Amino acid sequence: MLKSACLKIPEIAPILEKSYLHERLMQLRPNQRLKLDDTDDRLFYAYPRFVTHVDEGFIQQLTDLYCDRLKPNTRIFDMMSSWVSHLPEETQFSHIEGHGLNAEELARNPRFDRYFVQNINENPQLPLPNEDFDAVLNCVSVQYIQYPEAIFSEIHRILKPGGVAIISFSNRMFFQKAIQAWRDASEAQRVELVKSYFAGIPGFTTPEVIVQKSTVPNFLQWLGAPGGDPFYAVIAYRSSSN
Repeated sequence: MLKSACLKIPEIAPILEKSYLHERLMQLRPNQRLKLDDTDDRLFYAYPRFVTHVDEGFIQQLTDLYCDRLKPNTRIFDMMSSWVSHLPEETQFSHIEGHGLNAEELARNPRFDRYFVQNINENPQLPLPNEDFDAVLNCVSVQYIQYPEAIFSEIHRILKPGGVAIISFSNRMFFQKAIQAWRDASEAQRVELVKSYFAGIPGFTTPEVIVQKSTVPNFLQWLGAPGGDPFYAVIAYRSSSN
């Protein structure tokens, strides 16, 4: 397995100005991008966490979704990932590329053919070729993205025409690391926020939303009761004509 050290991080502003954020694509105000903990994300994720951040019900729904939408023998990019990807065990893919902020976690993931460590809030440019992946996955991490305009532009760039992006999330988060726009939003508003990330980048299809709300009372959800985590997925495809 190939490993990589953390990439050198340039200042983000020049990258965004040159590569992505024309004024018409700016979706979030500066204050909406703020985190309560504004220290380097690499410090927060410096130590591995070999846990799952959602319950078994959520994981099963996600695996079922992947089974339905991902095709065998295709190329997968698992963005902002960890030691487990929740991919269906019976499905074989031609290549799975991993990305995250903790090398120990990524090294433990048995599905990865290769992985790299990069703080995409400081350097959103992914070291990946154009139109190279059939699917891009992001599981319970979209709430930490400070420059979604840049990241979703990159998702579009690396997807093959017809390729799918699946963004899944629940109501859990590291509160201090989630952006203000996410912290201040209701669950329904968070769905609309992710939809707007896709809609702001030309060349994605109209986003599809899958919702499975929890029937467990809120106080039991926070206590970790089984079946307590709501499931949300926002799905879009790179238009074949682009």
